[in-house]
Amino acid sequence: MTKGMAAYGAATDGALDIEGLEAGYGESMILRKVALSVRPGQVVCLMGRNGVGKTTLLKTIMGLIKARSGVIRYAGMELTSAPPDRRARAGIGYVPQGREIFQQLTVEENLLLGLEAAAAPLRSKGIPESVFEMFPILKEMLRRKGGDLSGGQQQQLAIARALVAEPKLLLLDEPMEGIQPNIVQDIENVIAAIKASRRMSVLLVEQSLSFATAIADYYYVLDRGTIVAEGGSGELNEEQMKQHLAV
Repeated sequence: MTKGMAAYGAATDGALDIEGLEAGYGESMILRKVALSVRPGQVVCLMGRNGVGKTTLLKTIMGLIKARSGVIRYAGMELTSAPPDRRARAGIGYVPQGREIFQQLTVEENLLLGLEAAAAPLRSKGIPESVFEMFPILKEMLRRKGGDLSGGQQQQLAIARALVAEPKLLLLDEPMEGIQPNIVQDIENVIAAIKASRRMSVLLVEQSLSFATAIADYYYVLDRGTIVAEGGSGELNEEQMKQHLAV
């Protein structure tokens, strides 16, 4: 287990339940009657071809896209109409596709912004040392601007920025996309450590079938905005999955 995970407290809820969710952009409906659950401490992989609605689903969970119908329930609270900041303060962390760090701010300033989503007692403690145990390179680069980091280092910063608030549920949108292999391995190790700790739930959008097979407790496959397959890790049919993932 990555050392930093030891700093997180006892297992917490982190449960997510989605029923009949529909959402889209303008007149275009992207998600259609999506039903999905993440149990406390689970790693759930969301898979599918590009453009089928995976990012839209994560943004709708986070409140960045308004749900048109359906229910989003987290840790027993209905958050369907809640603004993004309330969802963040309730314990949902989000790492968007493409990282979206603040290029002109330093690594430290980016991490401090992530702390704004934390409860007041956590904010007063500053950046937790556990984050630097998971991503040691960030401690060496605290004074460097985010835009000066490599793509892989920016991805590490984006994940660390979400983790500083110690979320109970972490949404990760293709965290290994387009980064160098050695950092891919570092990020995979962090996700594996989170899973081993069972102190945080993870909903992971991932295209790598081998990693999804290795890490997921449960998986969902999205196609044209609808869940077309789901199952536990032992039920994953690679041929079926490849059919849904092939371009």
